[in-house]
Amino acid sequence: MEFELWVFAALTATCVLSGFIDAVAGGGGLLTLPALLFAGVPPHLALGTNKLQSTFGVSMATRTYRSKGLLEIRPNIPAALCIVVAAAAGSLAVQSLDAKVLQLVVPILLVVCAGYVLLSPRMDDGDRHHVLGRKGIIPVVGGVGLYDGFFGPGAGSFYTTSLVALRGMGLTRATALSKLFNVASNVGSLAMFALGGKVIWTLGLCMAVGTVTGSYIGSHSAIRFGARLIRPLLVTISLGLTAKLLWDYFAG
Repeated sequence: MEFELWVFAALTATCVLSGFIDAVAGGGGLLTLPALLFAGVPPHLALGTNKLQSTFGVSMATRTYRSKGLLEIRPNIPAALCIVVAAAAGSLAVQSLDAKVLQLVVPILLVVCAGYVLLSPRMDDGDRHHVLGRKGIIPVVGGVGLYDGFFGPGAGSFYTTSLVALRGMGLTRATALSKLFNVASNVGSLAMFALGGKVIWTLGLCMAVGTVTGSYIGSHSAIRFGARLIRPLLVTISLGLTAKLLWDYFAG
């Protein structure tokens, strides 16, 4: 596909904001996917191209959180590998199955996440006693990875909320680890879309410039302000995604 220069510029600018949102709370796809569709990109190509630009953004956020001592990668490699495989399976499935039912199920889960973030006293930067250990959380985050590859909206919120609720992590550290898991699910998903020829590489790489910029700013902001920034943005993104998915379902 060929695009005019203004399309590249507009989508790259959009990705600065989406990269910021993704680095702090997840949910940047709330902006980028509609923008890609508005630009005339077919849905299957929009999904693959969006995974490409998002991979660069969450990789930048992961690097930043790790450099500030908020993320250990080595102990979480088994979970990340599980997520890669699960996301790849999800992306294979979405290319042949109807994801319509998820447009009703996911909003319910997002509202639950938003409610937990709003009402739970655990949603701060303090670590607490965990329900599940590093091995025990693998099936949970693997399930989120499968969902991310199959459908995607809200995956970052699901990672973060599960890490706070089940691993007992403080909100900023949970957000940091969720970026590593986002990288894993994006890599697994992107591989399948790329093999299926469903990525517009020039457009995705151009968008990645904006995403990396926004992600750099967002991750540093999250580290500086912690739960005071992450908590309200996480709720806003969860409810925004809920409204969008319900609108898409009932309007379409």
